[in-house]
Amino acid sequence: MKVAIIQNCIRTKQLDWTLQFATDLINQQPGADLYVLPETFATGFMVEGTTQQAHVQGPQILLWMQQQARRLNAAVAGSIAIFDDEGLLRNRLFFVRPDGSYDYYDKHHLFTYAGETKDYVAGQRRVVVEWRGVRFLLQVCYDLRFPVFSRNRGDYDAVIYVANWPLSRKDVWHTLLRARALENQCFVIATNISGDDAGVCYHAGDSAIIDAYGHTLAECITGRVESASAELDMESLQRFRQKFPVLADAD
Repeated sequence: MKVAIIQNCIRTKQLDWTLQFATDLINQQPGADLYVLPETFATGFMVEGTTQQAHVQGPQILLWMQQQARRLNAAVAGSIAIFDDEGLLRNRLFFVRPDGSYDYYDKHHLFTYAGETKDYVAGQRRVVVEWRGVRFLLQVCYDLRFPVFSRNRGDYDAVIYVANWPLSRKDVWHTLLRARALENQCFVIATNISGDDAGVCYHAGDSAIIDAYGHTLAECITGRVESASAELDMESLQRFRQKFPVLADAD
């Protein structure tokens, strides 16, 4: 399976520009089976006005994701600030298929430090989706710091982390991504916003695809706006798991 990671930037309150920019980056990686965008990739994280606009922008961004998935004949993943059917604001990671259907995961670990708990409601479901023979665990940003929640129960092959991760904590980002790949014997697909987010924070980028050995298969450079892709070799993963049965020996 070919996976593309999209490391885009955001122009706050310029949704059309941001979505077109993301489209251009997607087009640089033709033929992928899955395209993964960052957390709140179209609006920014905890930006003033996001909650007020979520009623309108959330459905608009989801529609754009469905259009891209259909155009590309591929799955598209990324998180959106959106209100659910009960009127609760969620940081929701959508996994959209070419036919327009989707699964979603609501961010479980809200980032108290930045005030996310004041506006958003945490999700409670652990979500694994299957696409073209590969099983993906869906996670959002701060979830990366909580290994028990993402523990591989033998039910997934890759974990997706979409993030708005700051440059000041880039070393933590790199360390934890590799730890999750190693301890769970899985691929890690991690995307992060690049650049300034309306003066709120400067994001590192450093999006990457990492294999179960902790090796980097593809990566985007710190501070650069770009995309990258890699093949997930499922046969190699299964051979490694059989040869070195970490998951079978786990607590």
